[in-house]
Amino acid sequence: MRDVLGWRCKFGVLGPSTNTIVQPDFEMMRPPGVTNHYSRIFTPNAQAVSNDTFMAGTQLIGDNTLDAVRSVMTCSPDYLVMGMSAVTFYGGAAGADAFRAKVARASGVGVSIGSHSCTAALKAYGGVKRIAFLSPYYPVANAEVRRYFTESGFEVVRDLCLECKTWTAIAEVRPDELREKLIWLNGDGREVDAIVQVGTNLSMVRLAAAAELWLGKPVIAINTATYWHALRQNKIMDKIEGLGRLLEEF
Repeated sequence: MRDVLGWRCKFGVLGPSTNTIVQPDFEMMRPPGVTNHYSRIFTPNAQAVSNDTFMAGTQLIGDNTLDAVRSVMTCSPDYLVMGMSAVTFYGGAAGADAFRAKVARASGVGVSIGSHSCTAALKAYGGVKRIAFLSPYYPVANAEVRRYFTESGFEVVRDLCLECKTWTAIAEVRPDELREKLIWLNGDGREVDAIVQVGTNLSMVRLAAAAELWLGKPVIAINTATYWHALRQNKIMDKIEGLGRLLEEF
């Protein structure tokens, strides 16, 4: 017997307790027969985050992840979707693999994480070699993201970190501010093949989809990439219009 509403797949979604963007983003992308079951990773809303404290704060989120995994597994999800991205980039490609394996061991089911999902998305578009990326992080974390993408075979031409001062402040960054950052990252238009946004509490799904039209290249929001990856890993091939080429074409 299958779940009456989640008859195609039940996703357990894991995200920091301070995150207000992942849950509505994933619901926006959810096709019929798929259900999302959110489990919040306890995260104190750190104030006055700095380059010195950012890594410690995100490591705490990583340390608390398995408690959230154990909680969500009580509803017997078929698959897990990680709605938290920073820690999935730490330690380069090997660190990403180790983090995914840790969650998979604890849960006994498959899991999509932000880092792997972004590289899968870039490869789906094809022909992407040089990228730029945007984050709400601090330079110390951007260095980890750069390392991951470099080890995954991409040249990082430039990156930008917003240095948001609290975890909840990430969700308060306005689309007009982000639009200016995307234009800067794009440079003269010839330097980068694609732009990636990381940081799951940054609202970028709709803006990234629109930016693909006026920049004429892939613009990948991490929430879109992660949910797309989870769907495709479970052989759910629905094409979802209006949220970017990744969901519409691949």
